[in-house]
Amino acid sequence: MKRAVTLKENYEFRRLYQRGRSAVDKTMVVYCRKNKLGHNRFGYTVSVKLGHAVVRNRSRRRLREVCRLNAGQLKQGYDVILVGRSRTATAPFQNLNDAFLRLADKLELLKGEEQA
Repeated sequence: MKRAVTLKENYEFRRLYQRGRSAVDKTMVVYCRKNKLGHNRFGYTVSVKLGHAVVRNRSRRRLREVCRLNAGQLKQGYDVILVGRSRTATAPFQNLNDAFLRLADKLELLKGEEQA
């Protein structure tokens, strides 16, 4: 991903944790908040409690791939953070994908019919 579409700074993550909306699943937590940009920015984080570097990096790669595949279905203008949980590394990829879409729908991030 380009540097412009990722969240890197600690203050950006803290702002989303404090002021953003969240949705929770067994495999991940999604935080989102509107930004004043015309595009989405994504951040990925996995706790040290999850395991060694190999496990954490694999979890982050899987979360990035879920976002990459579904980026076209998301509304633009949001900051989104995906937090990996213990099942992120071992769950089948289809379950991760379905969980992300379900959480994005719950947070009203998906394009489609507008709700009245």
